[in-house]
Amino acid sequence: MEPKVKEAFQALLERRTVPAAEPEVDGVSGFLCLDKDGNPMLALHWEHYFQHIREKFNKIYREPMPYVSPHVCHHTYCTEKAKAGMNPVHLAYLMGHSPEDIRVTMGTYTHIHYEDAAEELRRLGSL
Repeated sequence: MEPKVKEAFQALLERRTVPAAEPEVDGVSGFLCLDKDGNPMLALHWEHYFQHIREKFNKIYREPMPYVSPHVCHHTYCTEKAKAGMNPVHLAYLMGHSPEDIRVTMGTYTHIHYEDAAEELRRLGSL
């Protein structure tokens, strides 16, 4: 886990209201974020939060915010780590993909463009 992510999670835990009954799913408890009913938040909750943020932003600013979702963030994380030179097998592991078949990680979740390849050639030329 990256230090900034760890800090964010720790801040969430510090601000988290402790529920009367800690929810448990398949033997796991201590969820970071709970909904208004005290249940663990699901992907759909976050999808709605992202949508609300985008709508609010687009009412204020001329340049609209593009569609962003938790899944889009997953793609962005993968792309940025690949561009930074992370070992593809390690990246596949972090993404929850099978290390035996990194085609999903590198072919579906990593979005590399011409500019990225050109930058890599410049970087290699300077070594």
